[in-house]
Parts: sequence; C-alpha cells; structure tokens
Amino acid sequence: MTYPLLLTAFAISTCGLVYELIAGTVASYLLGDSVTQFSTVIGVYLFFMGIGSFLSRYVNKNIVLTFVQVELLVGLVGGSSATLLFILFERVESFRILLYGLVAIIGILIGLEIPLLMRILKDRLEFKELVSQVFTFDYVGALLASLIFPLILVPYLGLIRASFLFGLLNVLVAIWTIYLFKAELPWLRSLRAMAVVLVIALVGGFAYSDKLMAFAESSTFQDPIIYSTSTPYQRIVITGGGKDVKLFLNNNLQFSSRDEYRYHEALIHPAMASLKHPRDVLVLGGGDGMAVREILKYPSVASVTLVDLDSEMVSLFRDQPLFSQLNGDALKDKRVSIINQDAFTWLKRCHNTFDIAIVDFPDPSNFSLGKLYTDTFYRAVKKVLGPQGLVVVQSTSPYFAKNSFWCVVSTLSSVGFQTVPYHAYVPSFGDWGYVIGAKSPFQLAASYPDGLRYVSADTVNQLFSFPKDMLPTINSVNKLNNQSLVHLFESEWGEYAETH
Repeated sequence: MTYPLLLTAFAISTCGLVYELIAGTVASYLLGDSVTQFSTVIGVYLFFMGIGSFLSRYVNKNIVLTFVQVELLVGLVGGSSATLLFILFERVESFRILLYGLVAIIGILIGLEIPLLMRILKDRLEFKELVSQVFTFDYVGALLASLIFPLILVPYLGLIRASFLFGLLNVLVAIWTIYLFKAELPWLRSLRAMAVVLVIALVGGFAYSDKLMAFAESSTFQDPIIYSTSTPYQRIVITGGGKDVKLFLNNNLQFSSRDEYRYHEALIHPAMASLKHPRDVLVLGGGDGMAVREILKYPSVASVTLVDLDSEMVSLFRDQPLFSQLNGDALKDKRVSIINQDAFTWLKRCHNTFDIAIVDFPDPSNFSLGKLYTDTFYRAVKKVLGPQGLVVVQSTSPYFAKNSFWCVVSTLSSVGFQTVPYHAYVPSFGDWGYVIGAKSPFQLAASYPDGLRYVSADTVNQLFSFPKDMLPTINSVNKLNNQSLVHLFESEWGEYAETH
C-alpha cells in the first residue's frame, strides 16, 4: 500500500501546480500584465497552502476520511476554476476578489494534502524515508506539471479542458484512496456516490468545454463569435456581425474590417512611399497579413519577410478563405516568406539587410510584449536596415496613453534613429499613433499608390501635426531591465478604463 500512496503524492502535486498555472494564465489573459498576475497568484497560492498546512494540525480523527474529502473538494473547485473565471469575468463587479478567493480555497485544500498524506504513511515508513520519498514524488510531480502545461495542456486542450482533466485526476485519487481503505472508512456508500457524481460532472465539463467557453465569451463580445481558439501564445477570437469582422487577441481588439484600412494605410504608406524603390521589406508581427497587403501595392518590392511567433495565427489568415480575403490573399504571394519565431531572438541571428522594417506588435500590455519595444530590440532592428533604411512602429494612442506613445519615440531616438511621430484617426480605436525611425533625414513622398482610401498626398501632412493635449508630461526610455513602458501603458489605459 505504501507505493500506491506515494504515487498519490505525485498525482496531487501535479494537479496542484496545474491549478496554480491555470489561475495565473487566466488572470494574464483577462487582466493583462503577465508578470504581475503570475506573481500575485503564486504568492497568494503559496500563502494559503501554508494556511492549509497549518490547519492540518487540527485534524485528529478520521484522517483518511478527511483526505478523501479534500481530494473531492479539490477536484470540484480546481476542476471548475477556469470555467468559473471565464464565465464570471464580465458578470461580477470585482473579478479580482473572485480570482484570489478561488486561489485561496484551492491553496488551502492543496496545503492540507501532503501533511495528511504523510500522517497516513507515518506507520508504514521510517521518518527519514517518509520525508524523502513523499517530497521526492511531490517535486517530480511539480516538474511534470511545469513541462506539460505549456507544451501539451494549453496548446492541445486549452485551459478549461485542462482544468476539468486534472479535477478528474483528483477525484480518481479520492476513489483510489477509498478503495485502499474501504475497510476502515465511514460513510463509504456516500463517499462513493459523491465521487461518481463528480466524475460524471467533470467528464461532462471536459466534453462540453468548447460550449462552456463560447458561453463565457458571449458576454464579452458584442457580435457573434465565428472563430475562436487557444494557441500556446494567445487566445484568438474572431467575431462577425454583418460585414464587420473583428479580431481579438487575449480580449484586446486588433482590428475591425470596417476601418482597418485606415490603420494599415497609415502604418505602411507614409514610410514606404518615401523610399525610391523599396525591394526588401521586413514585417515583425502582423500575422493577419493586412500590413503585407499594403506593402505589395509597391511593384518594386521583391521580397517580404514576415516574422510572427504564432503559426496558428498566420495559418488562419493565409489558409481560411473567410479571413484570407481580408488581406487579399497577401500571405500566399510568392514574394512573401513566413517565419514563425520570436522576433527578438530571430533578429539576433539575422544577417540579411532590409530597406524598411514594419513593427506591428500588439500594445505593450505585459512584459513579454514590452521587450519588443525596448532600446535593445530597436538596436537589433537598426542593424538589419540598410544605410537609408526606415523602421515604422505602431505605438498605441497618443491621446489615451500619450506618455506611452512618446516613450516609444524616446526609445527609438535613444538608439540613434531620427524619429518622425505621427497619428491617424481609426474609429474602432480612436486616435492612434505611429513612429518612423530613420537612419538618414526623412522626407515625405509627393505621391502614393493608386486606390488608397485614407492616405493621400493631400491629407498626409495632417497626420504629422500634434495638438497640445497629445504632448507628453514625462519622458522616459523603455529598457529591457526596467520595462517602464509597460508600467506607463497599464497606468494610462487603466485610468481611462476606470472613467469609461
């Protein structure tokens, strides 16, 4: 009986860490700033594990029964945790209270498990063997969870399915313990009935997880969801109401098909048209292919290298007709090469030279994205540009987050670019900002490709004029070791959200 119980330590450790990772990931998806969310979730979780361990001292009778009850509760609460968080995100006033409340409950229950299990085993092993073996299995289980979570659970199951699966594993641990100790357990029939009910509920939740996620997201998005998936890097949701198709990454709007042309024409043409004969173009981010569509309007372009981390995002907008038509099948053009790698590391190994680089990443809402707006990153971009090379960076709103916008400008200037900031009105976003970084003096073009709906020689000068309410109140450079831009962005957009 000893080794089956030691395997129990392995199982409950794996489950416990998975619940912790799920809570941190859901918080990052819904609240942004992954470092802050993971740090606070882990801290709260470990604190309440300590509370649970402390409370175990008050369990003096029916230790095996208490252990079984704890496993059933962990299976119920932990298994349903991701579903509850997603469904209630838009339905409760204080989501953080719900988040940390769930983390606290799971932490207390997980904290009870190992002390109770060690007390069950104390008459079967010497103390030194008991401690070493229980904690060996516990730590190996934690290692397994940390490996399978990003490599298997998130990309192939998703957070809701993973939550139900490991809740089921906790219930199976309870069933296994009931079997091992059936001769000495009270309320045997009731425990078995509870376990069976939970197994049915968790298997049902696992089977219908897509419908549960669709229900959870139905209150978040105004229009019907026509496509959704979780990749190893982000949650992709596409909504469609009539002629308006919208892309959301981790709940943040990336474009609306009604007005995305304004955003992408402003991103591409002021810089591209200023180059006499742009041949080799680098696009960092922009996996939806909209920026590539605009680039290919220049006949001189011989190659476009698109570097986007998420292969599923690129495949969606290249291979699915409903979405590829939005970019005019630009990602299928023979001149386009697609590289699915992290742009930060790819640039370090790149030995090619480009006439222009288009940097079209999501806003710096967390530190993983914030590194792509640092002086270190812009130095790497500068190295792959030719002598007359240009870089264009989408740079959030100079109205809603003006200090964030000008931080991008200052960061580009700090690495030697001559900066030319500008902005455009995009109805879905409001006033939106961009920065051109030039290695030599920049001069606007006198003409632009035919067929543009927004940018023209007559209107482009207006984009480069800023009123007083868009000028910065502070200036800072975003460095890899301080990520000041992320803090500015969170503060400014958080202030805006609180007043709207």
